[in-house]
Amino acid sequence: MRVSPYFKRYNHYYLMLVLPIAYFLIFRYGPIVGNVLAFRKYVPGGSMYGEEWAGLRYFKMFWNDPTFWAAFQNSILLSVLNLAITFTLPILFALLLNEILNKKLKTIIQTISYFPNFVAVVVVVGILKEILSPTNGIVNSFLGQFGIDPIFFVNEPGWFRAIYISSDIWQFMGWNAIIYTAALASVDTQLYEAAEMDGAGRWRQTFSVTIPQILPTISVVLIISLGSMLTLGFEKVLLLYTPSNSTTSDIIDTFVFRMGLQNNNYSYATAVGLFGGLIGLMLVSAGNYISRKISGFSLY
Repeated sequence: MRVSPYFKRYNHYYLMLVLPIAYFLIFRYGPIVGNVLAFRKYVPGGSMYGEEWAGLRYFKMFWNDPTFWAAFQNSILLSVLNLAITFTLPILFALLLNEILNKKLKTIIQTISYFPNFVAVVVVVGILKEILSPTNGIVNSFLGQFGIDPIFFVNEPGWFRAIYISSDIWQFMGWNAIIYTAALASVDTQLYEAAEMDGAGRWRQTFSVTIPQILPTISVVLIISLGSMLTLGFEKVLLLYTPSNSTTSDIIDTFVFRMGLQNNNYSYATAVGLFGGLIGLMLVSAGNYISRKISGFSLY
């Protein structure tokens, strides 16, 4: 078999692609086959693809299950709040970093903001529980100075979303701002010079030059974020989950975990997971279409 000169010249690059391709084939595309369990009855000890066809039985089951709809509602509400806040703040953070002229100070701030991304989720939740502890937590100790009784923040349903979103901001804001920082670095400085000659101040330059130049990047990131709206941070939610706060902390991912791994109802859990995946696909398609119509930028 004749090998093309182009392949021979760049064969080391193709070799570097082997592991990423294998990863996606095994851990991303391979599990898709398992979605057949949503339409088949799985029996422990039997075939991994189920024993008999069940049609839409499991879809009808969760469609009439009020527990599922409570988890679905929690997922939607938490996802929308989390996306609105954690998607916007990295953009603002990157814009503020762009205004810092002292390169050393800018590097220090960036390094500090990136660090939390490398802290394990279980460590983050452990820190949260220590800070918010009703007995010796910093927050309750501070509130006690004003005569306020200790608050069981982690067990309170009303505090769950605030705790989850604020921890996401601390952990991922700096890291998520990297892509916007890179986009800002590629903006032509002549555009700022032209705007300044026209009398535009820093605020006017931000809205007339900076944001329009990074709008394609913002559009792509938003479309990708819409696709993962319902997946949230399963590990963090599960670690913060308690029976006391379950009215707000039970989301689709924890519902699937409970139905599948705890109750051994794998077919039912697969049907719910497949439904969530289809919702994500529709959100990506809708976001891509709207972005293309409004801004002219799209993912595909």
